[in-house]
Order: sequence, then structure tokens, then C-alpha cells
Amino acid sequence: MAIPVIDFSKINGEEREKTLSEIAKACEEWGFFQLVNHGIPLELLNKVKKLASDCYKTEREEAFKTSTPVKLLNELLEKNSGEKLENVDWEDVFTLLDHNQNEWPSNTSGLKETMVEYREEVRKLASKMMEVMDENLGLPKGYIKKAFNEGMEDGEETAFFGTKVSHYPPCPHPELVNGLRSHTDAGGVVLLFQDDEYDGLQVLKDGEWIDVQPMPNAIVINTGDQIEVLSNGRYKSAWHRVLAREEGNRRSIASFYNPSYKAAIGPAAEEGSEKKYPKFVFGDYMDVYANQKFMPKEPRFLAVKTL
Repeated sequence: MAIPVIDFSKINGEEREKTLSEIAKACEEWGFFQLVNHGIPLELLNKVKKLASDCYKTEREEAFKTSTPVKLLNELLEKNSGEKLENVDWEDVFTLLDHNQNEWPSNTSGLKETMVEYREEVRKLASKMMEVMDENLGLPKGYIKKAFNEGMEDGEETAFFGTKVSHYPPCPHPELVNGLRSHTDAGGVVLLFQDDEYDGLQVLKDGEWIDVQPMPNAIVINTGDQIEVLSNGRYKSAWHRVLAREEGNRRSIASFYNPSYKAAIGPAAEEGSEKKYPKFVFGDYMDVYANQKFMPKEPRFLAVKTL
């Protein structure tokens, strides 16, 4: 069993209806799918790959050797207790936001300019994907994007758009630690440019962990908790995790198109139909999620303050 692979170039051609149907099915049955021919230039993707790897080698690798997960794993091995590290991830990560560019890694030539260009391309792809979801869910065009951009003025987006650049370095004992613990994503639409050589990402499907197969230059799409709420449960946010690996430094660049923290999110169900989720402010949901990210999903919806 493999997660669906969808040719996004066909969304504007004779096979539009078939492509819409494939995306709808992937959202309903998986919450994860891979897009090929998505429109992001290949040359740009190659630059992103190279510069992200260069950045890790020159600016991150040395610090990871003395990081918390490395220290905790060494302590565990000294104890020889047979236990596993449960509350830490074997991951190096930094986050890129529009307003924190002065904090972006600065010693890798060309990284900032390339990532600004890449993030713009991904943002455009996120908008297209949300419009496809609008159409498939029978919502007015632009509904999801508008819901996420509450308070938008003069076309200036208020939605939260972040890019998490992760590396999962080789681990001497991958059986004792998670690359990234199992979780669902809190927000809206996630667009992942993952390593095309090393695997490790898995999605939970019908009680079974399925590899998200590396595919050169594909963009992996997954839906977060807010899409589950807006769709009134038609599109579920999927549990996923990353396995630690003994060999290979797996790269993962995930961009999140999330609601503004002030946005009110609730089911877009028609009047009179049963709403399976509460309506809440996304920032309040994030307060709950921060403490419950790796715990069962349903209690989060019950714990958040409702409108």
C-alpha cells in the first residue's frame, strides 16, 4: 500500500474532474498525498535541496552533536536499562517566518534569497490546493483561505505561514529514539518537500504505518486539524511520524499554511446539519495543542474554549 500520487498539471485540462476526484479521495481516505507536476520550478527545488544540506553541514551539524537528544541517548545507554527515549525527537530544526528573517541562518550564501523565493512558490501552491478543497467540499471559491485570513485588509494576508527546515541525522541506536513522535498537525494545509533518497516518514492508515515513499521533486500534501474541523470531519488530519535512521541525514522542509491566531474556525456545514466540532479561535486551540501535540486528538477539540 502506497500513499496516492497525483499529477497536479491535469487540474487545468481535460482530466480536471478525474483529478479533483483523486484529490477528494486522498483527503477523505488518507489525509496525505504526493503532488507531481505541481508547478514549482525544478531548478528552484534543486537549489533548495543543496542549500538546506549545505546549511546543515556548515551551521547546524556541530551543534547537534552536543544537543539534548544526543546527551539523553548517551545517558540512556550508560544506564543500560532497556528503556526507550519517549519525550524527545532526534531532529535538528529551524523555522522560517516572514517576520523573523533576521534570525534565519546567515552563513550559507544564497540561502535566504532562495528560501524567500521557494516560500512564495509554496504559498501560491497552498492557495491553489485550498481552492481545490473548496470545490470538492461544495464551498464557495476562496472560503478556506478567507477563513484562515480573518481580519485581512488590502489583500495583506494574516494567515500564519511558516517553513520548518528539519534534518534527521544518522542515529547510532534508532530503535531507542523517535525521529519525530507520532502527531497530527494543528493547522491547515502542510506542503512538504522531503528527502528524495532517505525514507523515514510514515502515515497511519487503518491501524498500519505506511511509508511516505521518497519521490524526487514531489510535494507531499497533508491536511491539519483545522481542515478536519472546517470539513466537519470529511477530511481527517492524519497521524504521522518519522523514524530515526542509522544511516543517512534525512532532509525535510515542511511549510504550514495555518489560520491567523485570531481566526474563528468551525465547521462549514450547512444550516441545520449536525456540526461535529465546536467553533473556536485558532490561537486558543494552539494553546491546548502546545501541551497535547503527541496525545490523542479528540480531547483537544473538547478542551478548547468554544465560541
